[in-house]
Amino acid sequence: MTNNRNSRSFPILILLFVLGSGFAGAQASGDLSRPHDWWYTLEQGKLRFRQGDYSSALIAFDDARRQRLAMYERMERDLIHLLSISEVRRIGDSLEWIERYIHDRRHDAVAAALAELYYRIPKESLDNSAAAALKALGTLKDYPEAEYWIGEVYLLEGELPLAMTQFKKALDLRELHENPGLVTDLLYKIAAICNIRQEYNEMESVLISILSADKMFSGNDYARTSMTRILENNGINRFLTMYRYNNTELMEAHRLLGYYYFSRGRHSKAQEHFMFAFLIQNTVVIEEITRSRPDFSFTALEGLIAEINRRPHLTDYAEKNEYFKIAYYLGASLYGNGKTSTARELWHFLAAQNNADEWQTRSITQLRNPRIRE
Repeated sequence: MTNNRNSRSFPILILLFVLGSGFAGAQASGDLSRPHDWWYTLEQGKLRFRQGDYSSALIAFDDARRQRLAMYERMERDLIHLLSISEVRRIGDSLEWIERYIHDRRHDAVAAALAELYYRIPKESLDNSAAAALKALGTLKDYPEAEYWIGEVYLLEGELPLAMTQFKKALDLRELHENPGLVTDLLYKIAAICNIRQEYNEMESVLISILSADKMFSGNDYARTSMTRILENNGINRFLTMYRYNNTELMEAHRLLGYYYFSRGRHSKAQEHFMFAFLIQNTVVIEEITRSRPDFSFTALEGLIAEINRRPHLTDYAEKNEYFKIAYYLGASLYGNGKTSTARELWHFLAAQNNADEWQTRSITQLRNPRIRE
């Protein structure tokens, strides 16, 4: 995890030395005393990972985990030693008074430990308690991002049980995550492994947990019911004219749950998730078009697809995110749910798209002989 505050906390001379000596030298030195070497080691591991050197990446991620543990264990020992001094014990648990003692007696190592703690954890959350500060410092020994990247290596090597263990370990340490998106990434990784291992009930639960914090989907039954009614009764073009939703982080969960429910004949649930997935995709596309064409206004999918086809990056987006496939299955789930008019509207749209490939062919078949099929 990189952030400006971490970067500023690197002493300049140390940073220059590390950059000059290289990763191999840093590994050979075995010096765990320098602050935030664990951060630099993790970044080097990411570099090795992206270069395809997974063995070296795994070593680096494990070293980063070990280095962070060593640093915080040393800080914890320093604080414990200070708190065991008889003079300090007589002060009591007041963190404020203990800080004054640290300043007056020049306990620089403990001062550095507390400064690091306050950087990671809001000081006010400690309630002026030295005991709380010690406990909080102990929690920082774990390194969830290193656990995550170790899991990524195992996943690429096909070690699914080990990868799952790592991802769940990183998820359990969510309170330490400095990257807000890491929790969602972990949940998607866990869901993917569940899918591979055919643990579908757990996969479903994990994907639903991704959506649970979304107020639009999970916390607003009225809005969801209104959207569904417009889609079913007024058609896809009216639906996309009225609604916008650009939470792209959730699109994959909706897509996967749509396929899952459709394969089990739960067409109403599948329709709901395909509806959100398709809405998110079209919102992204419409917002991108209006950046270069402020006068653009959505009226129908046929006009939107013409705009997509003029822009290679939007064509790539549509292909990468299964735009036509989701449109097809939204139609199929609507048909399975008895909403044939909107289903046919989507299939007519797809039947006219020569670049929709399989989904054009399937849509033409459905228009000739509609039935529930994969």
